[in-house]
Amino acid sequence: MAPGIGGEPESSDSLRTFGAVVQALREHHGLTREELGDLVGFSKHTIASIELGRRMPDLDFVEAAEEALGNTGALKRAFKHLERQPGLAAWFRRWAELERLAITLHTYECRMIPGLLQTEAYARQLFLDELPFLTDAQIEANWDARAERQRLLRERPNTAFSFIIEEQVLLRRTGGVEVMREAIGHLIDVAQLRNIELQIMPLVRESHAGLHGPMQLLETPKHKWFAYMEAPECGVLISDPKSVSALNGRYARMRSQALTLEGSVSLLERMRGEL
Repeated sequence: MAPGIGGEPESSDSLRTFGAVVQALREHHGLTREELGDLVGFSKHTIASIELGRRMPDLDFVEAAEEALGNTGALKRAFKHLERQPGLAAWFRRWAELERLAITLHTYECRMIPGLLQTEAYARQLFLDELPFLTDAQIEANWDARAERQRLLRERPNTAFSFIIEEQVLLRRTGGVEVMREAIGHLIDVAQLRNIELQIMPLVRESHAGLHGPMQLLETPKHKWFAYMEAPECGVLISDPKSVSALNGRYARMRSQALTLEGSVSLLERMRGEL
């Protein structure tokens, strides 16, 4: 989701410089990445990604790291000069920041395979179909950003992911037979992960709670819920508890209307075999 059209390019130097400051302060205090992670509530993999300039830190990390690393103020000052991740549209960035820390993430998609579950070949086809056309550099930046987001699935094994995908998305054969066969195989593999629930909404369904379109919902470590809804060239982050509760209710209904986890995998296997 959210291709990088309209997103400003990131200064990779700023992220690397920030990461180098984090690493220098950590080593000055004699801490390993795992030990710092324990102090600030992040995994050692996240610490590594930040130190290597691959990940945009959020304010929660900066505040916790400041306290753990001597309250020098250096991280807070450096944080103000960081630019955002390339390949992510401006309207999607706040959601992407929340997504990195979510303990629960729900996604319903009726247009395409969700970004977190896309193969590279499938994603590149979507980028090639963008209008106005993207440059090769934009396509590479978009894929790099998407691949980085996908690390969440394996780096956050304690996060509960739920996906509901319309069967029609898989019947479209985006990118051709081989691309779709690989994409469906990837969905089958991902569905085996303990923290991921993948359901297919059947093509024929007399009652459907998701006809208003795709949506995403997430729960933060502080148990606050947010929702995100997207249309071409714009997106809306929803924090109003009443609105988010209504969307949560809609998503819960869809989970009961979609195929079971086992039934979904069985359908995927059959669809792959028919390609």
